Amino acid sequence: MTVAAAVVVACCRAGFEAEAAEDLRRLAALCRTSAEVDAVPLRGFAAATLSAFDADRFAREAVRAPPVFARSLFAGRGPLAIACSGRDGRIDRVTPLVDALAACAASPAREIWLEFPDTNEGKSLSTLARAIAPRIEAALRDRGALDAASRTRLHAFLVDRDTAFVGVSDDGFGARWPMGIPRLRMPHGAPSRSTAKLAEAIVVFLGDRERKLLRPGLRAVDLGAAPGGWTWQLAHRELKVIAVDNGPLKGDVAIDPRVTHVRADGLSWRPRSPVDWLVCDIVLQPVRIAALVADWIADGLAERAIFNLKLPMKKRYAEVERCGALIDERLRSARVRHALRLRQLYHDREEVTGFVERLR
Repeated sequence: MTVAAAVVVACCRAGFEAEAAEDLRRLAALCRTSAEVDAVPLRGFAAATLSAFDADRFAREAVRAPPVFARSLFAGRGPLAIACSGRDGRIDRVTPLVDALAACAASPAREIWLEFPDTNEGKSLSTLARAIAPRIEAALRDRGALDAASRTRLHAFLVDRDTAFVGVSDDGFGARWPMGIPRLRMPHGAPSRSTAKLAEAIVVFLGDRERKLLRPGLRAVDLGAAPGGWTWQLAHRELKVIAVDNGPLKGDVAIDPRVTHVRADGLSWRPRSPVDWLVCDIVLQPVRIAALVADWIADGLAERAIFNLKLPMKKRYAEVERCGALIDERLRSARVRHALRLRQLYHDREEVTGFVERLR
């Protein structure tokens, strides 16, 4: 991937701009360059100007050490003024954006995403984005800047109605959805909205492996299951689930024959035999949840786990690093080859979601 400039834009949850900025600094350090980061609170994104930029190396490092709080990344130019006076006297935003996008990549891209911050102010730009997107796409096709076989995509990120960043991402490090937000619907019959967290974690962390790793008949444990949102996701995929919680399950999941409700403390309960999956959404200090999950994987009680870490109000990035290091050290000491991902998902709030699995 080749771009003409060295500004990297990271979309994030509003209120987590400082953490997204830390993601960008970490990537810059891995690329052995420095970053001047602009991260205004509550703006929903951070932007870093890199002192030197090797696009191929940046892509490799972003894959090797994925960001935690940045939901999507692209590299390019900006912020750019995109409003000019058209021939008919109306404001023309299409021509400046098309010119900037066409100059941004050295080769054609597969598609163009028009994006905006995931904030109340940013969402007001959605109407503008929908209105100009077809015209921009048509103009780029006329210029030969789009090719369905390409591995790259173009981004136009609207800061406001008159300002935007433009850039490029590829299939290696780019998000799978605009702004990194998967389009998931609240399923009918799920007993709580927390079910969306696990649904998103599954599509983000498992990707094309979802059907293989969550096939019918596998066995799972849900710690802190009540009222059953996460259990519902697993049972809906025809897994056999042990739901561990002293509280009651609600709705259809309470009578699902694939679900066994065990009234016990999720922190101390252990299965009689190993299971395929552990999921955990217990509200507790993140380091204690990290230790609990690490013990399950290290002791061979589960092959894979998805879990949530509830973050403190301050030093959130440091706490995530602490939890990741704890899991890595526990599994290394047990001589367990493993892969670990930690990421703040769209449906997360003051938390991050983790995925860890034993490697053969």
